[in-house]
Amino acid sequence: MDLQHWLGRATQAIQDWADTYGPYDTHPSLLVDENHFTAAFGEFTGRLKDNYPFFHPRYAGQMLKPPHPAAVVGYLTAMLINPNNHALDGGPATAAMEREAVAQLAAMFGYDTHLGHLTTSGTIANLEALFVARELHPGRGVAYSADAHYTHGRMCHVLGMKGHPVPTDSQGRIHLDALEELLRTGEVGTVVLTAGTTGLGAIDPVHLALPLARRHGVRVHVDAAYGGFFTLLAGVDGPEGLPPEPWQSIAQADSIVIDPHKHGLQPYGCGAVLFRDPDVGRFYLHDSPYTYFTSSELHLGEISLECSRAGASAAALWLTFQLLPPTREGLGQVLAAGRRAALRWADLITSSSRLELYQQPELDVVTYFPIVAPATLTAVDTASARILADGMTTPDPVFLSTLKADREAFSARHPKITADADSARILRSVLMKPESEHHIDHIHARVEHLTG
Repeated sequence: MDLQHWLGRATQAIQDWADTYGPYDTHPSLLVDENHFTAAFGEFTGRLKDNYPFFHPRYAGQMLKPPHPAAVVGYLTAMLINPNNHALDGGPATAAMEREAVAQLAAMFGYDTHLGHLTTSGTIANLEALFVARELHPGRGVAYSADAHYTHGRMCHVLGMKGHPVPTDSQGRIHLDALEELLRTGEVGTVVLTAGTTGLGAIDPVHLALPLARRHGVRVHVDAAYGGFFTLLAGVDGPEGLPPEPWQSIAQADSIVIDPHKHGLQPYGCGAVLFRDPDVGRFYLHDSPYTYFTSSELHLGEISLECSRAGASAAALWLTFQLLPPTREGLGQVLAAGRRAALRWADLITSSSRLELYQQPELDVVTYFPIVAPATLTAVDTASARILADGMTTPDPVFLSTLKADREAFSARHPKITADADSARILRSVLMKPESEHHIDHIHARVEHLTG
């Protein structure tokens, strides 16, 4: 797809539309000198070079990847109009696109009814889900795994709710016995289950935790911000296939959060929150004497805690879904490539004499550490930090990230490592880009070389 060609088409299409309203002169206050802009733009593009190559397969660090060209074209085209999806009079076309795209997300998870909308991030989407949880169970807290995203503890604080971190098992998943013990206290109104933790990519056992929560009259919220699109690989034949049970059970959850700006190939920021029961919209009721007047239809701002939101985000997602829908044959093929890359690297690490796998990847997050002597947490930490730094500065660079593993978690997985410290940094790589599948052997060789 020729991005420059389509961006030119986008500019022309919006100009043709704008011309139908007649000519006008730009106000003098908005005019800038061409030479001044040239100088400022030169400095601007120069400063943008102070970035890591998130687009390239040699970047195997954090959860960063470029948006799909279709998303870029969709976003920039709509941005030339700059619609606001808060109210229908602010973005009638992109509001309709948002509803259609959100309905596709709901269908992907198996919701037969839903209320939902896009947000600026998974953090805000989780805030909205916990806000509704608070309204339905006032005075009761929220349980989430100790490996869940820190946003849950933070949003509980914002909402005046008590957060209850629950220990995890040896694979980084919420510990069901500890959860049941907590639920027996009656202090919890909502359990957050994570479909893809941001540290390890672990999948909480939704199919086992959900009936447990129901027995105690507790709501279930699934934070699938990172891993949600992997539901497209549930039950797939082949090495990239995932056990279907946790993913199929998400359809019974009360709410779901997913971030299309991760595996949905979207630019930042594009999150989404979905509720199974549309009646929860009553908690959003508010009045605005100057906003909702062009239509009797539901305005997206009437079911959102946020007000102004970029209609361009909805446009980008809608256009992407026309080409790569959230189906097994569409986006599923993109997810499958990253999953195969992770499994391939895990096999290479398992066979390595220089690296050791921290735990088997469940999605596309690979965690590993250098084999060191003496075999202590301190030595692992020092070697991991050195490899991270050296990898970015060598002539043939590779970009990684680290994850801090505490003493208990490390010892549960690798008891032969002497626990002489409270924690140790290990290496962590996120293989979100499907191109990673064709570069894993080279990346692995580079990391092995960096171990010295």
